[in-house]
Amino acid sequence: MEDVLAGVGPRLKHIRQQRRCTLASLSETTGISVSTLSRMESGQRKPSLELLLPIAQAHQVPLDELVGAPPVGDPRVRLKPVKRGDATVVPLTQRPGGLQAFKMVIGRDRSSPDPRTHEGYEWLYVLNGKLRLVLADHDVVLTTGEAAEFDTRLPHWFGSTGEAPVEIISLFGPQGERMHIRAKPRDKK
Repeated sequence: MEDVLAGVGPRLKHIRQQRRCTLASLSETTGISVSTLSRMESGQRKPSLELLLPIAQAHQVPLDELVGAPPVGDPRVRLKPVKRGDATVVPLTQRPGGLQAFKMVIGRDRSSPDPRTHEGYEWLYVLNGKLRLVLADHDVVLTTGEAAEFDTRLPHWFGSTGEAPVEIISLFGPQGERMHIRAKPRDKK
């Protein structure tokens, strides 16, 4: 921690000088006294978030650049698939409660409807294949690129049509929380 804090002052000075900015002009922009800025650059004063944020904003650099944050590690998300019968479910969200997202691959054997009800609201999007959705009195087939949304208190079931596996994205939210799709209107010619 001490090494990180010790490196902030020289970094602040270097960034300021790169931008050909004087202590006086930086003071005017940030509202931080010239004395405080000078002491931070020389390491005589420890930087605080309260002081670094206006400096980062004045220089238009991320805070990470001022403090020398370590490089970001591997950005890949390590998903943990779960097998449920002939379906593979991959949770895409990690937090409990609220909106949940799942990627599912449902095998072709899951073609016998067994409608259920529960609290919530669901949105389905077919990535690949054909999805059979039984919802109350409706029995529909959604194909690649189609979506459906419904209140899960209605008896519902979804699965493969039996021809081939189907790959979908499912968003599930608490009761009364509907999904909102924002789409830009098409230009009229």
